Amino acid sequence: MANSRTRLGNIVYKAPSRIHGNGLFAKVSIAKGDFIGTYEGPQAKRDGTYVLWVFEDDKQPVGRSGRNLLRYLNHHDQGNAEFDGFDLFALKDIKPNEEITFDYGGWEEE
Repeated sequence: MANSRTRLGNIVYKAPSRIHGNGLFAKVSIAKGDFIGTYEGPQAKRDGTYVLWVFEDDKQPVGRSGRNLLRYLNHHDQGNAEFDGFDLFALKDIKPNEEITFDYGGWEEE
């Protein structure tokens, strides 16, 4: 079970993905609603690989250049996780070795 005190590397790992390149996979069972981790890295000045943008009402978007394992998240229209700011939470129960995905919200390139 994931919680805010669990080290990210203890609950997820990077591996080849059927979706695209490398992906992020669960090492352990993660319950719906569980905190998975925080997207960490320096503030981004422009868009690029592994940059996550957070948009809040009436504020300038804030981006981070991913430096931890969450940078390997892939897109899926019906992802099993979602961000609240830079914090990632499970939208449903995720089994060990299941890829963790989220909906890029229309930002993925075609």
